[in-house]
Amino acid sequence: MNKTTSPQIWLYDTTLRDGTQREGLSVSIEDKLRIAHRLDQLGIPFIEGGWPGANPKDVQFFWQLQENPLKQAEIVPFCSTRRPHTQVSDEPMLQAILAAGTRWVTIFGKSWDLHVIEGLKTSLDENLAMIHDTIEYLRSQGRRVIYDAEHWFDGYKQNPDYALQTIKTAATAGAEWLVLCDTNGGTLPHEVSQIVSVVVREIGNTEKTLTQSPIPQIGIHTHNDSEMAVANAIAAVMAGAKMVQGTINGYGERCGNANLCSLIPNLQLKLGYSCISEHQLHQLTETSRFVSEVVNLAPDDHAPYVGRSAFAHKGGIHVSAVERNPLTYEHITPEQVGNRRRIVISEQSGLSNVLAKARTLGIELDKNDPQTKHILQRMKDLESEGYQFEAAEASFALLMYTALGLRQEFFEVQGFHVNCDLVEGKKSTNSLATIKVAVNGKNILEAAEGNGPVAALDAALRKALINFYPQIAEFELTDYKVRILNGNRGTSAKTRALVESGNGQKRWTTIGVSANLLEASYQAVVEGLEYGLLLHFQAEKSLKI
Repeated sequence: MNKTTSPQIWLYDTTLRDGTQREGLSVSIEDKLRIAHRLDQLGIPFIEGGWPGANPKDVQFFWQLQENPLKQAEIVPFCSTRRPHTQVSDEPMLQAILAAGTRWVTIFGKSWDLHVIEGLKTSLDENLAMIHDTIEYLRSQGRRVIYDAEHWFDGYKQNPDYALQTIKTAATAGAEWLVLCDTNGGTLPHEVSQIVSVVVREIGNTEKTLTQSPIPQIGIHTHNDSEMAVANAIAAVMAGAKMVQGTINGYGERCGNANLCSLIPNLQLKLGYSCISEHQLHQLTETSRFVSEVVNLAPDDHAPYVGRSAFAHKGGIHVSAVERNPLTYEHITPEQVGNRRRIVISEQSGLSNVLAKARTLGIELDKNDPQTKHILQRMKDLESEGYQFEAAEASFALLMYTALGLRQEFFEVQGFHVNCDLVEGKKSTNSLATIKVAVNGKNILEAAEGNGPVAALDAALRKALINFYPQIAEFELTDYKVRILNGNRGTSAKTRALVESGNGQKRWTTIGVSANLLEASYQAVVEGLEYGLLLHFQAEKSLKI
C-alpha cells in the first residue's frame, strides 16, 4: 500500500474512557498509562484518556502524561457541553478539561430531541446554545475541538432537521471534527450509509457560512448492540467519514464499541485506506493481547485477525491445502497483522496435520514413516479417552517428542500425597501436598500448602525443582479448567483438566485426563512445567548458536 496516495483515515481510540465502561473491566492509573503508551507506539493519532472532571483518577492520568508525554499521539480529554442555563466560564468540569493541558478536547452534546426534552429538561434552542457556547469558549482558550454528536442516528431518524441543526451549530462554533455517534448501537449499515451521505452533503453546502477554515470533517462512533459496530463504521467511511472511533478488542459498555483490531486491517488491507504504517500494523496482534492482559480479561481466541484461532486450521483437507497455497483458506497473510498460522491437532486430523505440526517444532517427518502414523494413531486413541489436543498443543508436542525418542526428562515425579483440612467456621479448606521427585539422580521430598489441592501440589513441585531449575520462578499458572466428561457416572466420572501456563512472553496449555480429579490435574501441571523448561532450553540453545 502506498501511503502517499491512499486516502487517510484518522483513528481515535477510546479504550481508556468508553472501553473501561465495560462490565467487569477496571484499570489503575498505571494501567492506563501503559495502554496509552502502547497505543501511541501502534500509531493511533488520537487517544481519549477519560473525563478529568468526573473522577480523580483521570485528573492524575493527564497530569502524569504531562510529565511523560506520548511521542506522536494527541491525548484527548472528554466532557459534556455546559449545563442548561449556566455560564460556560463557570462550569467546573470545563475548567478541569482546560487543566488537563491538551491541544485537543472532545465535547459531546445532544442530537436527539427526546434526550433534550426528557433528559436535560430544557428547550431545543437552549441545547443549541449549550453546544455553541461550550465549543466557542474552548476555542477562545486555544483548544481544538472534536464534537461527538451523541445519539446522532436515533436523533436524525426522529427529527432530521433538528439533528442537522445541532452539528451545524457545532461547526459554526469552531469544531474541527463532527463525530456521528450510534450510541444505542441499533442502526444498520444501509441506514448509516444514507445518513452519513446526507451529513457530508449538508456540511459541505454550509462551507460559506462557517467562520473557520477548512470545513469540519466527519467522524463515526459506533456501538455493537446489534453486532454491527465494525460494519457501520466501514459504511460511514465509504460514505465520506474521515475519522473512526473505537476501542481495542471492542471493549465498551453493554455489547462494546467498534473493534479497532478488526477495523484497522479491514480499512487498510481490504479497502486501501491509510491508517497506520505497515510496521505498526504488524504490532496489532501483540497490542490486542497486551491490552487484554493489562485489563485482566482473557483474549478472545476467535477474534478476527488477532485471535489465536484466526488462522488456525483443523480439518485435514484444509491443512493439506493451506500447506500448498495459503490463499486456499486464508484471506490475508497472518504476519501482516502480527499473527501466525496454527495447525490444530484433534481426532479429525489427518497425516497432513501431524506433518505440519511437526514442522512448526522444527521436525521434518515423512508421511510414509511408521512413526508418523504411530503419532497420529496415539493421538486419536488418547482423544477417544477424553484428551483434547486441540486445546492443549503443548501436551501434543510432548507426545510427539516421546514417540520420536526426543523427549528430554528434566525430572520424574515418583509419588505425591494431598491432605485437605476444613477450616473451622469457614467454607474453605487448607491443603497440604507432599511430593517426591527424582532430579539428576537425586530424590527430593518436599511439602507445600495451598488454598486448594491443585495449588498445593503445584507449589510443592515448584519447591522441589527450583534449586535445579531456577527459571521455574518465571512460570505462572494462568488458567485452570476442569470438565466432567461422562457426568452420568456421578462421582466415578472421568475428568479432563486443562492448565494454561506462561512465562511473560509465551503461553501454553497442557492436559490431563483421569477418573481422579487430582491425578488429571497433576498430569497437566507436571507437563506444564516440563514444557516451560523445554521452551527455555530451546531458546537458550538458539541464542548460543
